[in-house]
Amino acid sequence: MAKEVHVVMLPWSAFGHMMPCFQLSIALAKFGVRVSFVSTPRNIERLPQVPLDLASLITLVGLPLPKLPNGDLPEGAEASLDIPFEKIPQLKMAYDLLQEPFQKFVADQSPDWIIIEFMSHWIFDFSRELNIPVLYFSAFSAATTSFTGPPEYLSGEAREKVWPTMESLLTPPPWINFPSTVAHKKHEACPVFKFFFGSNGTQYSDVERLAKVMKNSQAILLRTCNEFEGPYLDLLKELHGKPVIPTGFLPPEMPEKTQINGQAWKDIFKWLDDQKPKSVVFVGFGSECKLNKEQVHEIAHGLELSNMPFIWALRKPEWAKDETEVLPAGFGSRTRGRGVVSLGWAPQMQILSHESIGGSLFHAGWGSMIEILGFGHSLVLLPMIIDQGLNARLLVEKGLGVEIERAEDGSFSREDIAKALNTAMVLEEGEALRARAREAGAIIRDMDLQYQHYIGQLVHFLKSHNAK
Repeated sequence: MAKEVHVVMLPWSAFGHMMPCFQLSIALAKFGVRVSFVSTPRNIERLPQVPLDLASLITLVGLPLPKLPNGDLPEGAEASLDIPFEKIPQLKMAYDLLQEPFQKFVADQSPDWIIIEFMSHWIFDFSRELNIPVLYFSAFSAATTSFTGPPEYLSGEAREKVWPTMESLLTPPPWINFPSTVAHKKHEACPVFKFFFGSNGTQYSDVERLAKVMKNSQAILLRTCNEFEGPYLDLLKELHGKPVIPTGFLPPEMPEKTQINGQAWKDIFKWLDDQKPKSVVFVGFGSECKLNKEQVHEIAHGLELSNMPFIWALRKPEWAKDETEVLPAGFGSRTRGRGVVSLGWAPQMQILSHESIGGSLFHAGWGSMIEILGFGHSLVLLPMIIDQGLNARLLVEKGLGVEIERAEDGSFSREDIAKALNTAMVLEEGEALRARAREAGAIIRDMDLQYQHYIGQLVHFLKSHNAK
């Protein structure tokens, strides 16, 4: 009988990272791999339920997040969504203090593999002593990972030659040896350069962490597939000289036709039932993007100007004292019957799977792209933070999305929002885009390809390259 493979999974404490790792854990468990998924107690509580048939193979391990000596992290804050963006350095400091309890857990468990993300650079301080190989799992696209480059260009003198200033982020780097538009725009470059290359309050910048992880991992795993990002995956293999293994997109399970709870949502779905097929745009910017008042109001005016039916899942912003401050005055009465705004939680997958939804206005986050494009919906892109700009360029490059025009300072207008929505959803000039979105959706929803082929290949690698 073949030996059971045991993997310990350690994601970074942001739900845009935890969820892909959780989905990878489920996919591996379906192939009989035992997974210990490690995070903090509150993050574990907020994860979806492990499917009952896989409960014996997936163990959720909550290691308490160590407190900072100066107490400079709010009580109960264990993930990036719990804190303002400027507090992320403090979360990284606390996360680094997980090294000791995590090392003890790994030594006790003696797993066959450890799968980490780029934040956990300290793993190699003890993984070699324990003779446990490490894999790097990137929640980013292959294009974004290619843009970053090989580890030797992320620290020291070589870094200064390739990434000397934020202006160096405005064009594809020299190692991308085929036509590509994947690069940052001016309003994105400054915060990205500061966030990744600058000091984050810890001893190591993000790019230094990434360099160490990519250099020392036995292989690099990416949440994509050859059918979607083949040239970028091939380039990564050349750049890193080690196995680069696509895991497939790890698409979430199709939602069941379950009973919708709450009268408000029953009314919303009844409204959706009354709309024409593929006519409604879904608007959502996730949990990590914190829009300011001007941005929320301009999006609202753009939706109004588009004359398009819409459903907007909008978290109540921190700057709004109550619901009356969130949207422009009179917006609700002017769009009544044509649009729905939901403040708070929304059953996103059930909404996206509804036949009246035809497109989505969103931030170009990789996980959200997979969910939305998985239903063949048109993409209207308004990137906000980190890798989202690079994702948007890739999706436009592939003819799958329309990116909203921005001024040099990053501002955008209601007119440009309305124009992009109509191009993607209605106008004849967007028909080729809509066709390609349907084709890409078929790839993402090909479960034999995404799971049997890609996860099957990964499991084969885990079993055949296990050093123990």
